Amino acid sequence: MFGKNTKVDLALNRDVEKLIKSGGKEGILPIVEAGEPVLRVQCAAYTGQLSKRTLAKLIDVMRTTMLEAPGVGLAGPQIGLGLALAVVEDHVRDDEDDPREIAEFPFHAIINPKYTPVGEKTASFYEGCLSFEGYQAVRRRWLDIEAEWDDEDGAHHKERLHGWPARIFQHETDHLSGELYIDRAEIRSLTTTENLEDFWCEDPVPTAAAEELGFEL
Repeated sequence: MFGKNTKVDLALNRDVEKLIKSGGKEGILPIVEAGEPVLRVQCAAYTGQLSKRTLAKLIDVMRTTMLEAPGVGLAGPQIGLGLALAVVEDHVRDDEDDPREIAEFPFHAIINPKYTPVGEKTASFYEGCLSFEGYQAVRRRWLDIEAEWDDEDGAHHKERLHGWPARIFQHETDHLSGELYIDRAEIRSLTTTENLEDFWCEDPVPTAAAEELGFEL
């Protein structure tokens, strides 16, 4: 949690303003790709280093970049910024019986997020990343988590998340500690997005892929 009396880092604030302007009128920033060092660093906690105006603009341009990609989350390191903040947003699909338990996840910024597992249940599904574009792999995640984060006004939030929203929160939070989803994925499941659509999209549960490609769920 950060308060109103925290000191703005003027040099960092200037750098972030330059980053925001690099998105042009469309407000779309380039997304950092796997292999760049910034994706592997432990992000600094956000303690009010940016002015309120700059933080608001940053969150706005991150959302625009995320939606344009398109994606359901975007973390600071993915735009080259080593601060512990991310944006998330997802909406219910047409298929209400989707086993991934996709649920409405309204847009919000998550600052200094963390999570703890609730129970021992996990779920394994194909997952992708905007910084590892063109590929997906099966990743086991906690099914239920207790999520905590600060919002842009410094208010602290705690919420239990389940299913796909829990997966999104875990994915984006992991980015802030230098982890990519592929680090703990079932590597034999790795597939191009095109092959995923051709071979494995009929059933979101990757049972057939596990049998054919030789990995355990």
